[in-house]
Amino acid sequence: MRVAVVGAGAVGGYFGARLAAAGHEVGFVARGRHLEEARREGLKIKSVQGDLHIRALFTSEPREIGPVDLILFCVKSYGTEEAAGELAPLIGKETAILSLQNGIDNPDKIASLWGTEHTLAGVVYIAAEILAPGTIGHSAGGRIVLGELDGRASEQAKAVRELFAAAGVPCDVSAEIRKVMWGKLVWNAPFCAIACLARATAQEILDSDSLRKLAVDCMGEVIDAARCRGIDLAPSVIEDAVKLSRGLGPFKPSMLQDLEAGKPLECEAFNGIVVKLLRQAGKTAPINGMFYAALEFLDRKNRAAKSA
Repeated sequence: MRVAVVGAGAVGGYFGARLAAAGHEVGFVARGRHLEEARREGLKIKSVQGDLHIRALFTSEPREIGPVDLILFCVKSYGTEEAAGELAPLIGKETAILSLQNGIDNPDKIASLWGTEHTLAGVVYIAAEILAPGTIGHSAGGRIVLGELDGRASEQAKAVRELFAAAGVPCDVSAEIRKVMWGKLVWNAPFCAIACLARATAQEILDSDSLRKLAVDCMGEVIDAARCRGIDLAPSVIEDAVKLSRGLGPFKPSMLQDLEAGKPLECEAFNGIVVKLLRQAGKTAPINGMFYAALEFLDRKNRAAKSA
């Protein structure tokens, strides 16, 4: 199968490498020093499940790859519209676009451009990071849950699941993928924000009584926001998020990685959306509101330092 990875960072690079190692023709769309190093030396994966060294097409131009069967869409949430608007050279009649992004609205943005028939939503559970340009570290997890936005058990979703499973990637199809996406936000909203503001790993947040309580209170606001979208999350989703964190150890959540690298932050997709939805419902989100305000300040500070 021909596959394109759009946004070949930690997540896209890891899953694309697994498919390439399984014999599929994979092209990677990346940028900056990460792209330059991958072009020179290939993409290296340092993984608890076995190291990989991938030689493939690495480019900044989708047209150099051409039409594919599957696009792994892995850009940050704030870049969704721009990157989705550049997918035309990759899309054929039967192309599936699988969003492996954090946040709850990205697959809808992709579908608004390319149609629901081309779009799949995915949620990843992985601890991965760029260790150095061209090198990705994978320390835990590596599972994908995907599904159609309308909950159909489509042949397209089943085929993508089988593709990953054959490559050794645990993958499930869910008829309630929107609920799964909100469940992941229950983790992302507190842990990414607290990690940035306290400069703490997932384990350090769990080990601190005060930070752990702050995280749980934040999760409650996310659950309320989900209800505003007609999504009822089970109370066990909080314990599930805590359990997920226990398996990550001293892992830095993705937004802390971005902060330390001087990259833009996904605070709008993680915390801003919670504030917005609860405000529209006449409610408040004091914890997410505080997180969002502080992270916006850090984001502006980052951007100013980068442009100086």
